[in-house]
Amino acid sequence: MADYHFVYKDVEGTSTEWDDLQRKYGNLPPKPDTFKPAPFTPAVDPHLRPKSTAWIDHKSSEELEELEDDDLDDSRFLQEYRKKRLAEMQQASKVVRFGSIVPISGSDFVREVSQAPQDFWVVVLLYKDGVPECGLLHTCLEELATRYPATKFVKIISTDCIPNYPDRNLPTILVYNNGAVKGTLVGLSQFGGRRCTPESVALALCKSDPVLNDGHSNNASKDDVIDGVRKKFIETLVTQHEDDEDYSSD
Repeated sequence: MADYHFVYKDVEGTSTEWDDLQRKYGNLPPKPDTFKPAPFTPAVDPHLRPKSTAWIDHKSSEELEELEDDDLDDSRFLQEYRKKRLAEMQQASKVVRFGSIVPISGSDFVREVSQAPQDFWVVVLLYKDGVPECGLLHTCLEELATRYPATKFVKIISTDCIPNYPDRNLPTILVYNNGAVKGTLVGLSQFGGRRCTPESVALALCKSDPVLNDGHSNNASKDDVIDGVRKKFIETLVTQHEDDEDYSSD
């Protein structure tokens, strides 16, 4: 008859009183620590995470429609967000944007300036070709027209606007709002002479009213515009200083 030996295996980590006594007197090595596996943490499925607005802030209305058609758990979120984005896009489309200096003639003046939409600021440059000061101011106004597309910039030959207007007064800027003249700036000295910059022109334009508007704020105050112009002016100075240092080091 076969001799069977049964091996009894106790719960891991347990020991007998005899083993404990032997360890106490150093006859056995210390009892090893009981193995404890790390707690199980299931991996997070990125598709199950709640959606934030960050990942779809720059999507167009067509892309939002495609996402809405997908079988997503948070389709209700997409529907709400799509409605919000569409409302924002519609509101933005209502903002008239110009972004450049529009040349006009004498016959255009009433329609383009005097009858411009209410609450719009219109900056009119009176100029003549061949006058260097007019070219300097025109360059500054071109940059401001790009930077503040919700303000309308137009230019007209001085004598087409005002017959016999003297060249010594050029360049001249007329500022209109609600069909009325709000300011008249005669000569380049108003903007720093031949050293005029877009920032100096912007400060002169906004001296009394918030003429410049970038289209992002419907209630931009004069102080807000001037603060923005000052920050841009400081950035320009810093950039010029860095360029000068790079040039001198070369």
